[in-house]
Amino acid sequence: MDGQLVPPLSPKIKIFGGPVKRGMNRMSVLKFSNAAAKVLLFFDMCKYFCTFFCIIRFFVVILCPKSLFMAKNTEIERKFLVTSDDFKAQATGKFDIMQGYLCKEPGKTIRVRIRNERAFLTIKSGKLRPGLAKFEWEKEIDLQDARELMQLCLPDPILKERYIIPATGNGLPAGRKWEVDVFHGHKEGLVLAEIELDDENETFDKPGWIGDEVTGLPQYYNANM
Repeated sequence: MDGQLVPPLSPKIKIFGGPVKRGMNRMSVLKFSNAAAKVLLFFDMCKYFCTFFCIIRFFVVILCPKSLFMAKNTEIERKFLVTSDDFKAQATGKFDIMQGYLCKEPGKTIRVRIRNERAFLTIKSGKLRPGLAKFEWEKEIDLQDARELMQLCLPDPILKERYIIPATGNGLPAGRKWEVDVFHGHKEGLVLAEIELDDENETFDKPGWIGDEVTGLPQYYNANM
């Protein structure tokens, strides 16, 4: 009916993760686009998933044998400083990367990454057990969805170029590679190389441009930059 006031929404209804203020009417809520509403819902689901994941992870680590963690979603990598630009001459590929974090807490992160014209959503945990192995789940998502999610990420997204260099070593499986990240923006000048392994004891050759190892040092985690 014209002129009739719309009653305020219940304080229990949440927008942007917080309660709607008293006096905020329904028409104000309807101003959100469908796309934005879906992004907000996804963000809230991510926060709840983080809590649920930590609880499940606690029981799995205690009850399951170590062998169960050496699966498809387990990441084992070693990271090094880079001492020169010589790696560029050996590179077989290059990507421009922008990544931000929806959730960045001790032991868990939710990352949005845009790599050239492809986009990915990644959930990572801390170490499952003593050693190098970490849990990682990644799914490719729509590029436009990723750009919208990037607007909800924490400040100072990471900007970097990634170079792909074939790795060598006695008994090293074919296809193993170095990924060298040249950082820009607020981390301009930092260059890191990492190699992903199938086993913590796997051996590999270190090119001449590889410097000190920084595996496990928190200041070199992307989530801490």
